[in-house]
Amino acid sequence: MSPIRIASSLVFFFVLFAVQESAISLVHFPVAGFSLYLAVAIALIAYEDHDGAIIMGFLSGIVLDLSPTSNAPFGQWALILTLVGYLTLVGYVFAANRESIFDATSAPLTFVLLIAFGVSASLIFYLVFGLLLGESNGSFTHDIVLIIGNLVWTVIFAPMFLPIMRSFQKVVNKSGQNK
Repeated sequence: MSPIRIASSLVFFFVLFAVQESAISLVHFPVAGFSLYLAVAIALIAYEDHDGAIIMGFLSGIVLDLSPTSNAPFGQWALILTLVGYLTLVGYVFAANRESIFDATSAPLTFVLLIAFGVSASLIFYLVFGLLLGESNGSFTHDIVLIIGNLVWTVIFAPMFLPIMRSFQKVVNKSGQNK
């Protein structure tokens, strides 16, 4: 990944982080909240090849670690989203077998579900790592409701922003190749 792509991705993640913290976090969704930041980060991870997915996961995690509302140790989100980029279906399996699984434009419902399950996997990893680090995450039922609610809201809202993410990814790829 070129330095231009890394810089433009970081700028994009900071802008997205500001939108998440200043607008999306203030909306009271029924059942649970919605993380636009996580959904977009997982979508961008899914659009990348294997190495790009790891780098995107790390960059998006570092920016998310800057959240003033997070009680987690610095680096926890970077670790989690790097693992998502490396280990999960969104990162490794999708990036390694992109042509044989599906094209995001020809199977948009499958891609939306992939993004939603990637967000849910990230939240589950967050809870597991929080437990390992001694964080108090709340009751089990509350956490399950949050994960399921976030999954539902991601499925509802993902079709609205995925075309924009695809366009952003194409522009960033083109600018990175011009160097």
